[in-house]
Amino acid sequence: MNEEQYIRRDRMRFTKNTLSSTLVIVAILFNVFYFINLYKSDVGHNVGNFYYQIRIGASIIYNLVFMLAAFLSSEGVKNYKIGYCWVLIVIGVLQIVRIFILPAQAAATEVTIGGTVYRVMENPQHIRVVIYLLVSAACCLAGAVIGIIRCKELSAHMAELEKKTA
Repeated sequence: MNEEQYIRRDRMRFTKNTLSSTLVIVAILFNVFYFINLYKSDVGHNVGNFYYQIRIGASIIYNLVFMLAAFLSSEGVKNYKIGYCWVLIVIGVLQIVRIFILPAQAAATEVTIGGTVYRVMENPQHIRVVIYLLVSAACCLAGAVIGIIRCKELSAHMAELEKKTA
């Protein structure tokens, strides 16, 4: 290892992992875009009672849990705690799974109101919410991978320093 690499690794002891943390904040932001787009869709549209069921309540609770877990994880990865990286992987995968639950069901459902057939979620909106969830998942997963790499790098450096001082 050359001197420049050594200095870069040594600086990690005193600086935060802001890249991973920022990626997770961006994931939260895209999750907010997702749920605003999804929840506003029932206002002013004739989609019947599709959204007024237990699934929307579960979705709201999940969004709150997601945002809390993601924010906590962003703080954890910022401080090079590898356990939070694994949490980010789980919530990133869960963001992908969400695509196949409420958005997929809404896009595939048609309701008839007053003799007129309406799709609960039209294709442009469905594509938009899927993109929001995919970007959110990608940010969580990228933040986790970068966090794992940097945590291992810092741990190896700390072990090297221990050997030198012992």
